[in-house]
Amino acid sequence: MTPIIEFKQVSKAFDDKIVIDHLDLTIQKGEIFVLVGPSGSGKTTTLKMINALSEPTDGDIYFKEKRIKDYNIQKMRWQMGYVLQQIALFPTMDVKQNIEVIPEMLGWSKKDRSEAVDRLLKQVQLDPEQYRHRLPKALSGGEQQRIGILRALAANPEVILMDEPFSALDPISRNALQELVLDLHKELGTTIIFVTHNMKEAIKLGSRIAVMNKGKIVQCDTPEVIIAQPKTAFVKTFFEETGEDEAKLVKVADLVAMGYYRKEIDERLEKINGNTILSDTYALFAQHAALTIVENGQAVGTLNHQDVFAFLSRETQVNEA
Repeated sequence: MTPIIEFKQVSKAFDDKIVIDHLDLTIQKGEIFVLVGPSGSGKTTTLKMINALSEPTDGDIYFKEKRIKDYNIQKMRWQMGYVLQQIALFPTMDVKQNIEVIPEMLGWSKKDRSEAVDRLLKQVQLDPEQYRHRLPKALSGGEQQRIGILRALAANPEVILMDEPFSALDPISRNALQELVLDLHKELGTTIIFVTHNMKEAIKLGSRIAVMNKGKIVQCDTPEVIIAQPKTAFVKTFFEETGEDEAKLVKVADLVAMGYYRKEIDERLEKINGNTILSDTYALFAQHAALTIVENGQAVGTLNHQDVFAFLSRETQVNEA
């Protein structure tokens, strides 16, 4: 894989307080890389340093193998979309004008901008005729955040930075937008760096997860490895809130019955029996991207880690709604 962002011995201090401590980190092109940790762990500061909203006290950060400090910062930022928790749409500009802000700065023609707006709205199931000229105040919170995501995507950036973008939304909207991010990533392949304090969200979205605490990364790996092999008590405790107890009781067959699986069958995949306890799948997912589900000697479908975590997330959505 090709590195797109690299931190090399990066530290950041505010008034003699160290918030990032000698951070070494490589983010690969095309992955969803999630920074997760409690408040004050340094994840948002790490994100802001990627597009130079915050500068490191020591060390170097690289974008496409060139030091960020050596770029024209404004032009570099045009290659990085940014989605915030605070839905930062321009209130006096309509949906179309909000989405085309960066393409207009880049000199796109009016025709190209209009075509891009309509195409993007259709991608997120918003009818251009109905939404193109609405003001932000006429949109729901979930719709506003969809427009925020489209604005970040509009100029085809190489990287999207997302800072707790869904934490202020209701559970149904949050889940829908998580699915949207996964769908857009599958279609576009854009590198996404996503900050959250919610381990469930991290596990659902991340190709890899960096668990941060006190300015350091305490574990960085795939969701499957972090679940099966937490390196520290902190990581294990942080994960235990994601439904581990339930996973010790539920069987793979229960996920099939509830529709949390794929009906496509690939006999080449490693097989897993429907009677297997869900928590026992974690170690398998550390080695296999997907598994063929077998019930009564017959393959019935395919299971991957996104199906598992969609199931685990569902309890929170029901309870919070």
